Amino acid sequence: MAEAAVQGIIAAPFLPMRPDFSVHWDDLKRYIAWIAAQRPTAIAMNMDASEGPALTRDEQIEILHVCKDAIAGRTRLFSGLIAGSTADACAWGKELKAAGAEGFAIFPPFPTFLGNPVPSEMIYRYHKAIADAVEAPIIAFQFPVAFGPDFPPETLARLVTIPQLVGLKEASFDTTKTLQTIDAARALPRKIGIMTGSDTFICEAMIMGCDGALIGFAGTATDRLIAMQAAVKARRYDEAQAIWGKLGPLARFAWRPPIRDYRPRMKEVLVMQGLIECAAVRPPQLGVDEAERAELRRLAAQAGLLDGAGLRAAGE
Repeated sequence: MAEAAVQGIIAAPFLPMRPDFSVHWDDLKRYIAWIAAQRPTAIAMNMDASEGPALTRDEQIEILHVCKDAIAGRTRLFSGLIAGSTADACAWGKELKAAGAEGFAIFPPFPTFLGNPVPSEMIYRYHKAIADAVEAPIIAFQFPVAFGPDFPPETLARLVTIPQLVGLKEASFDTTKTLQTIDAARALPRKIGIMTGSDTFICEAMIMGCDGALIGFAGTATDRLIAMQAAVKARRYDEAQAIWGKLGPLARFAWRPPIRDYRPRMKEVLVMQGLIECAAVRPPQLGVDEAERAELRRLAAQAGLLDGAGLRAAGE
């Protein structure tokens, strides 16, 4: 039997680190508890937002243990699954599941999936093997077209034959591609959730037809994004756009080119909110300069994120 389609807000939080670039475990526990209290659909760790590609496998396992305890049953815990081969992905997925992962966002196995077109059969076999191995819900991951893989209609049609597939993270950062993917999903024989991963137009993507978001920006303002998605679902578009009108400028600034810098930018915001102690990112990633930090503060204040609520919640 196929799993139910995913919808709502899946938060992909950032990973607190100390100045020496080690994981700040105490901050992680407090921060994840703060997000879980807002009741997103799930929390996804070991993603790009939480610096998954820069983590050791021992760190990824411990992150799941810590987050599982912090969530305390209030929502589901997903994990990014990053591997370079099918056999490794299957074996690693089983280890992550044993550590507490209740579902997986499947990263493309780069460089094999680099560039387009990627054969539909190759994409299908990779996801099918993982799904059979982990026996848990999986979400496929559509990257910007320049990187691949693309998920044209014929590929989506193959993927939905996998019962464990519950959704697609549509992170093309391209409105035309987003619309094409939504249209293709509507023609499928069963429903899967199309979850926007394009932080620069989250509300717009939902109004176009995305079922929610699997998104780094939900590492802050989680409850506001949940309210925004609920408003779109109920067709209260003015209400949704009012929320996004405050949050959107910060998201667009943080995820502007070069997009790789969204992590240090958003960690600065979390420090301003009192949610984490340090904005360190693991090298070779660099931090932000004073001018950028000042603009982030201005936009975060404009968004209403610096009113002290985060600091109080983090201290609970």
